[in-house]
Amino acid sequence: MWRQWADFAKQRLSSRRVRQENEEVNEEENEEEEEEIEEDEQFARINALLGASRKRGFHAEVRVFFEHLRRSLTLPCEVTGIEDFRWEERYVFGAGNQREYARLRKERPSYRDHYELLEIELGGHSEWMLWPGEDIAARVRRKSDGREFTLGLAELKAKDENSPTYDLLHDYSVFFVNYR
Repeated sequence: MWRQWADFAKQRLSSRRVRQENEEVNEEENEEEEEEIEEDEQFARINALLGASRKRGFHAEVRVFFEHLRRSLTLPCEVTGIEDFRWEERYVFGAGNQREYARLRKERPSYRDHYELLEIELGGHSEWMLWPGEDIAARVRRKSDGREFTLGLAELKAKDENSPTYDLLHDYSVFFVNYR
């Protein structure tokens, strides 16, 4: 009798675990579907903006996006880096000396810093840009010390995730990386 009850309990627990696992998988699938829908909406928004410029190539598309951003962005606005800037990679992933990194961060722009986006420029160049000449140049002022830098706009995001600026910059970054 005890053994039968133990077997029954195991089956019951096993079926409960299976149900829980299925529910978790369904929740993950629903989240992925929501993300896909959001991505589809974002790509549809980007494609609608680009219109006929898609036939003229990437640089024409960047110009269209630049004009859209110039009209739509409210400047200045607060931004930060999306991920580590090119010069920071060796320090972020552990190979570089952290004291040296701290010293260099005082002189160089860091993705961890907060900036005011002051102006955007088409065709700008800077040693800090990952794609100089291709990306839209973003003139920024670091909030902590007032130093100004020119960074690539595709490498920045708005601090306020609930602002229209966040959506504008995110759409541009997604476009810049995916439509090249």
